[in-house]
Amino acid sequence: MVRLREAKRAFRRYRAQCFWYMPEDKEITLADVPAIARGLRQNGGRQGFLLASRLCR
Repeated sequence: MVRLREAKRAFRRYRAQCFWYMPEDKEITLADVPAIARGLRQNGGRQGFLLASRLCR
């Protein structure tokens, strides 16, 4: 549940920077966590990269 909560928070925080192609009102599920982590690693800068590493644990 912690990973899901962190993924939802990251989606809201980094939406314009990393997830602009996803619908704004998308309901994030556990199946979306790998895509969120990948987007953070690629476009989230250092903070996004560190957050992605926490999501992948």
